[in-house]
Amino acid sequence: MTGRAIIITDMQYDFCAEGSLAVQGADDLVPGINAAMKSYSLVIATKDWHPPGHISYASSHRNAEPFSVIDTSSGMQELWPDHCTAGTRGAQLHDDLDLRKVSLILHKGMNTDLDSYSVFRENDKITPTGLHGYLHEHGVTQVDLCGVAADVCVYFSALDALEFGYTVTLLTELTRGVDVPPGALEKRLGVLKNKGVELA
Repeated sequence: MTGRAIIITDMQYDFCAEGSLAVQGADDLVPGINAAMKSYSLVIATKDWHPPGHISYASSHRNAEPFSVIDTSSGMQELWPDHCTAGTRGAQLHDDLDLRKVSLILHKGMNTDLDSYSVFRENDKITPTGLHGYLHEHGVTQVDLCGVAADVCVYFSALDALEFGYTVTLLTELTRGVDVPPGALEKRLGVLKNKGVELA
């Protein structure tokens, strides 16, 4: 698809079955994603790629529990179980994901003191990942998003994509959410739809 890219978000083992931050049904997405990417001339995959002791790990903060929220210098930070630590098996992309058409694998969340949900910029809303420039250089005007988690990294990526001027589609059959607390996924899908994201 000319001018159109598919972004496969964080299809890593720690977000799949038996991972430290498993998203229910994530493994089941792989065959559909493999089939979908055949229709695109530009395919990007992303990875959370955190250093040990990352700010998003509950274990990095005294007496903190996963899924709690703390205030940091870059804003409110939700805390998670340790996940996608650089170089570990959990940080690797799913073995069944077909990488032959992937032109770029983007690593994000590499700063110990700054998390990165969006594939476009880190959570300070200032520091770019470089993806916007890459897409611009390739003439992309529309991005189609899939992967995990629909209510976290995919959600914030969609919002940033809109802000950067892209036409945005969320491939709803090719994404799954954490849904913590329950209802968060439905609420955030509603926000995206109201802002102009096509739910396809």
